[in-house]
Amino acid sequence: MNKEVDKVISTIKNCECSPLVNISRRGIIEFYKEIRELLFYDYYHSSINKENVENILESAINNFNKFSKNQEKKLSFEDFFQHFDSLRETLLKDIKAMYDGDPASNSYVEIVLAYPGFIAISAYRIAHILYNMDMKFVSRVISEYAHSRTGIDINPGAKIGEYFFIDHGTGIVIGETCVIGNNVKIYQGVTLGALSLKEGHALKGTKRHPTIEDNVTIYSGASIFGGNTIIGHDSIIGSNAFITSSIPENSLVKVKPYDLVEIINKKKN
Repeated sequence: MNKEVDKVISTIKNCECSPLVNISRRGIIEFYKEIRELLFYDYYHSSINKENVENILESAINNFNKFSKNQEKKLSFEDFFQHFDSLRETLLKDIKAMYDGDPASNSYVEIVLAYPGFIAISAYRIAHILYNMDMKFVSRVISEYAHSRTGIDINPGAKIGEYFFIDHGTGIVIGETCVIGNNVKIYQGVTLGALSLKEGHALKGTKRHPTIEDNVTIYSGASIFGGNTIIGHDSIIGSNAFITSSIPENSLVKVKPYDLVEIINKKKN
């Protein structure tokens, strides 16, 4: 056993130990869940219990204080909590967009508690605040937790406007430098990604992902790539479109249907 231990240590001895290892990922996820519950306390509970609110808030503060200790910049819970009112207001607009846009929706409560699209959006909006506070690791843990829960991958660095609607959602990917306007609707399997370029990590900090202007609908399976690509406002992008250049406003992009090669009646075989 000692030989194996020595081998492991000799392999890693030149590695730099990261202070991030002292951050509890479980504590970060608990914090996200606590903030989400506080934001929509009236959806999670049948009545308001002040003591219960106080307990949830106290736990959220404790979790924040634990993972913020390892940040280079000194941050307080108040730095995050100052966004609480605007965060709820924005998320209520997202809920309205989902309710108004989905004939299968039955109530706001159903959307908050059951819709994977809203789980992903709420996680993104919480994580985005932390991302802007330069808590990149914390924000990424939250976004990847939502990704594992929903199959929807939204980088916390993306900029997303109001009344954002994800329908179904499985397989959606939204990159770090993506900019999305107001009243945008996205269906399952959509990728808003970056082109694969040889510069790789050297491109960090540059605009690599597309811009989607207001009132755009992107149907399932569409892929839009590139930092210079702009989808003009009030456009519709059809299913399975592959786009690497800008589209003017008020456009309809359609993929020509595939020709059926042969239709065979199985009963005759």
